[in-house]
Amino acid sequence: MHQDQLTKIVDALLLTAEKPLSIDKLLHYFHEGDDVNRADLTTALESLTSLTEDRGFTLTKTASGYRYQSRDEYRQWVGQHWQEKTPRYSRAFLETLALIIYRQPITRAEIEEVRGVAVSSNIIKSLQEREWIRIVGHKEVPGRPAMLGTTRQLLDYFNLESLDNMPPLTEIQDIDKLYPELAIKTPDSANDDKVSAEERDATDKQEPPQ
Repeated sequence: MHQDQLTKIVDALLLTAEKPLSIDKLLHYFHEGDDVNRADLTTALESLTSLTEDRGFTLTKTASGYRYQSRDEYRQWVGQHWQEKTPRYSRAFLETLALIIYRQPITRAEIEEVRGVAVSSNIIKSLQEREWIRIVGHKEVPGRPAMLGTTRQLLDYFNLESLDNMPPLTEIQDIDKLYPELAIKTPDSANDDKVSAEERDATDKQEPPQ
């Protein structure tokens, strides 16, 4: 297959894809007779990256693959396409997420030790429902508490290829400065830190996915 035609096909696939496409996923769209290999797809992706340099969108590589993404400087206009606003989260939520990102694998008790307050099951549940965190194992200590880690979905949300692309976080309190669009301060945010022993036990007893 001619490289120009391949580039146009990859362009069309990326435009219509609901999720990021890796090179392996792109390969599945071609048959043996198409004579397309990984190197050809890499060349096509490089060409598309160059073509978007002067456009309002860019070709971004995330943990799950490649996708077109509008540039951050146009967010306030692009965001008007959707009535649903970006979810906002309490400081307790963001601090818990930051600790899992930067100190994973980490247990709930270890998060509480750093923050100095209990972690609500609502926070853990919300992070799991968004598929941002998962149980990666159990710590070999009495009670075998669950160890938490992040997922590819989290990296995709922040348009990151790997955790190495995360900005350094010298102080856990800086999480709302790194991602101000996610932060919200409400009088009810303190409720996120209220937790019972039963809630904590329920989290620790969960099993990691097989």
